[in-house]
Amino acid sequence: MLGCLVEKEITTPEYYPLSLNALMNACNQKSNRDPMMGLDEDAVRKALRSLTDQYVVRSASGDSRVAKFEHRLNELYNFHRHEIAVLCVLMLRGPQTPGELRTRSERMYAFEDLEAVHSALNLLMRREPPLVKVLPRQPGTKEVRFMHLLSGNVEQEGATESVEADRGALSTQDRDRIEQLEAEVSELQRELETLREQFAAFQRQFQ
Repeated sequence: MLGCLVEKEITTPEYYPLSLNALMNACNQKSNRDPMMGLDEDAVRKALRSLTDQYVVRSASGDSRVAKFEHRLNELYNFHRHEIAVLCVLMLRGPQTPGELRTRSERMYAFEDLEAVHSALNLLMRREPPLVKVLPRQPGTKEVRFMHLLSGNVEQEGATESVEADRGALSTQDRDRIEQLEAEVSELQRELETLREQFAAFQRQFQ
């Protein structure tokens, strides 16, 4: 539903903000949706209450006697246009490759090349908290996919099996290198935690 509000604001601004009926139609449309939904009015109202409670949607003031709704993502996150386009497509169509994102976001933002898509994804991943993450590569595929984190960090079904399958295909030397790197990262994390504790103790001396 949040993705629908973002999409309609960009692609059909003359009809935005959306009424309850228009929002329900946007959620239930058969194109550019994965999965496709069949929400009734009660489900839409319930979702709107939840999004309003989270401060990402609000009722839009205006002269119309029909209640209308708008999203607040730009107020909360101050997105660049290419960021909001990528995030919108991820909300509407689930995990996707950079190539799919470039093609499916054309109506909202025209990316010059895949590098521009990666730039938007990197910005979203570097936000605090991150809004996008890269998924483990699926067996038999060459490209990785990305998913949004607005609903929390949901582990993709089969992701663990995919990682284990990839590891099984590695040479012994590669596996040893990965294990060594993982051990080094773990050690660095422990050292960082120790430094944090020491710094906190140092600060307390002056309080």
